[in-house]
Amino acid sequence: MEKVGNVQVSTHTTNWPDDALVRAHPFSCHNMFSLRPFRVFVKPFVFTGRYMSCFKSSDLNVKQTKNHKPIPKGDYGFGKIFTDHMFVVEWSRDGGWNKPEIREYAPLTVSPAMQSFHYATSCFEGFKAMRGRDGICRLFRPDKHIERLRKSAARLCLPDFSASELLECIKELIRLDKSWIPSDEGCSLYVRPLFAGIDPTIGVDICSKAILFVILSPVGAYFTGAQQGVALYADPQFVRSWQGGGGAFKLASNYAPTLYVQQFVKEKGCQTALWLHGPNENLTEAGTMNIFLFWTNENGERELVTPPLNGLILPGITRESILELTKSWHEFPVHEKEITMSQVLSAVNENRLHAMFGTGTACVISPVAKLVYKNKVYEIKGGPEGTKTVNRIYKELTDIQWAVNGPHLWTHPIDASR
Repeated sequence: MEKVGNVQVSTHTTNWPDDALVRAHPFSCHNMFSLRPFRVFVKPFVFTGRYMSCFKSSDLNVKQTKNHKPIPKGDYGFGKIFTDHMFVVEWSRDGGWNKPEIREYAPLTVSPAMQSFHYATSCFEGFKAMRGRDGICRLFRPDKHIERLRKSAARLCLPDFSASELLECIKELIRLDKSWIPSDEGCSLYVRPLFAGIDPTIGVDICSKAILFVILSPVGAYFTGAQQGVALYADPQFVRSWQGGGGAFKLASNYAPTLYVQQFVKEKGCQTALWLHGPNENLTEAGTMNIFLFWTNENGERELVTPPLNGLILPGITRESILELTKSWHEFPVHEKEITMSQVLSAVNENRLHAMFGTGTACVISPVAKLVYKNKVYEIKGGPEGTKTVNRIYKELTDIQWAVNGPHLWTHPIDASR
């Protein structure tokens, strides 16, 4: 055991309980996303006494607004309209977690020197609440999203919290703003938690103050015309992530550098980038989506493939759901493995690529219609088999989300009548 600044580093392997408030470093091979097997564990803070406890949903203070906003009908866009209330809880190193509260959606009062303004010490999540065919509102796999938020927070040395307590607070927030849950087909209530360091200092250090808040937004489709297929621009000079970096976590710092690339590819007539990595030009992600290919592989076998969780990509919840869903069919092999750009182009040229699609919470599934690579356009023509498979994945997944065939273990009902 040695001490580096405020951090204790242990070089022996230890299994930390997943819900413990003192956790292993995010690069632990035991409780992260199958990253390379580093044997270094970092404990950001060791709390004792009453500060070990997290905020409790039973302590939630609800302050209802009297200034209700008009609820739009139909034309929601994405992430531009917000409900009447928000959830907020603050933490400090000296005092631990404050009592959580729900209050009117309003600007936060923060210092211009706030740490996350300057050094991006913030992480976030995004998941959805859907009004099912039976009228019941359900969250889709919120437990997975909140656990991922905890792991992202650990990567930034932000304090831990109980996933179950936060989920109960979010459910209460949605119950309060239940009238904002869209009933329009394909629309949902987007849930955005954000966790940030708020120290009023421009020194680069582990935060001593933090804020965790949740806002809600009724949303429509993320990509207009996405089901007709998006165009991806692949250029190895643009890199989203690298080994040992933070690409496997949902950090704010991962997104801002991609905006320049996004603007560049739009000028090339494409919707977003296909991110490549390394000398072999391995596929990693497509824009902010995970990427899948349904093809006949070089051995003549139909196969659904997606890049592995090797520390370069975000472990998407939609990605995980599609892997579990398609494996349950027992109709073709489903693999997580390295995919190179040359393999993709060979499959396109040999008419072996039946479908290519991006996945994510916001878009669910976005079929890829074409690739632009080294100034050449490659049409993803696919065929009826690929279209049938992608449509089946989309239908079965969204049927679960909207409870078309009844409740599913992946959905968490919200009693909106309370």
